[in-house]
Amino acid sequence: MPALRPEPKASCSRCPRLVAFRRSNKKAYPAYFNGASPSFGQEDAHALIVGLAPGLHGANKTGRPFTGDASGEMLYSCLAELGLTRGTFENDPKDGFDLDGIMITNAVRCVPPENKPTGAEVNNCRPYLADRIKALPNLKTLFALGRVAHDATIRTLGLRLAEYPFSHQAVYRLPGGLKLIDSYHCSRYNVNTGRLTREMFLAALGELKKA
Repeated sequence: MPALRPEPKASCSRCPRLVAFRRSNKKAYPAYFNGASPSFGQEDAHALIVGLAPGLHGANKTGRPFTGDASGEMLYSCLAELGLTRGTFENDPKDGFDLDGIMITNAVRCVPPENKPTGAEVNNCRPYLADRIKALPNLKTLFALGRVAHDATIRTLGLRLAEYPFSHQAVYRLPGGLKLIDSYHCSRYNVNTGRLTREMFLAALGELKKA
């Protein structure tokens, strides 16, 4: 059996468009991480949060998921409110902040132009998500941030989207014993437009804590 590869090399070259974008970002922002972003959290995690992709000035800058941009401030402050973190989040990978029983990853590991990966790019990254899931021996719950993450997770598990439609705060028991919980993505756009309020997000994350 081949060894699991849950984390790509920072220089992953599976997606030509994303590689080209990464190279242009290295010229514009030479101090940024500018690579395939690794997951963040504990290898003995019981829950895996799946996001969309690194933000240009978020994980693409810092190398840590949801760190450096507004979506991370929303995500981590809500996790902290529910007692699922350790330390103080300061939007800096050197802040000593950590998660309690949780790991966070992305469906697409490299920053896409306009935060919009193509279907092919999501598919190219799917083996990493599949291996990330397999590499967590205590995993019980998946938490999808947004439809793209939801769809990527369902497809990665070999299930049919029609049987598991995306809906905010939906909870699914999946074959094999895993549970999947959905939430709208905690992006600045969703928060500013009112599509996702803090109360709504806490309610969805509350399902994660119960699980």
